[in-house]
Amino acid sequence: MTTYEARRRRHRRVRGKISGTAERPRLVVFRSNRGIFAQLVDDERGHTVASADWLALRPFSGTKREQATAVGKALAESARAAGVTRCVFDRGGYLYHGRVKALADGAREGGLEF
Repeated sequence: MTTYEARRRRHRRVRGKISGTAERPRLVVFRSNRGIFAQLVDDERGHTVASADWLALRPFSGTKREQATAVGKALAESARAAGVTRCVFDRGGYLYHGRVKALADGAREGGLEF
């Protein structure tokens, strides 16, 4: 099994257990080699409530972990504008470590609760 297939399997397993609602949307994380993306999804309606990514931070100087923290803060600000304060964290099959943890910490600093 490749690394990608293993991550997809872990993500499917997690998605069987958690789901986003209008009151508590699901905070989805996607990590690429170059950057990180996050969005809040209401699974009941199939609707994205808020999103943030590293492309909006350009030009950005710093490490990828600092970049992830900034994306988390930007997502929290966008969520606050949409009226969301609580969410469910979906790490997307990634380990809760490094950039994924930094994004979560940045979102918490910005005011999201999960």
